[in-house]
Amino acid sequence: MLYEFYGQECPHCIKMMPIVDKLIAEGIEIQKMETWHNDENATKFEACDDGRCGGVPFFLNTESGQWICGGTEPGHARGPRRVDPGTQSRCAA
Repeated sequence: MLYEFYGQECPHCIKMMPIVDKLIAEGIEIQKMETWHNDENATKFEACDDGRCGGVPFFLNTESGQWICGGTEPGHARGPRRVDPGTQSRCAA
């Protein structure tokens, strides 16, 4: 599962929205979670982030442990910047 944690008014998140929507249209399953106005999603973000990013947007592949902190260009969205194999134990689905 690919998680996208974002803030509704976050300018970096807004910039990423067309990229995320394009990936969804291509059939990639992405679970969007707004964290600034949703306490449950904010709590989930804290558990999944585990100190890696500290802000939004934050993308996490819970199966591979790959993640992206911040905005990125469309070509980079397919190749996350970091890998953390311990993700599954910290970020419950």
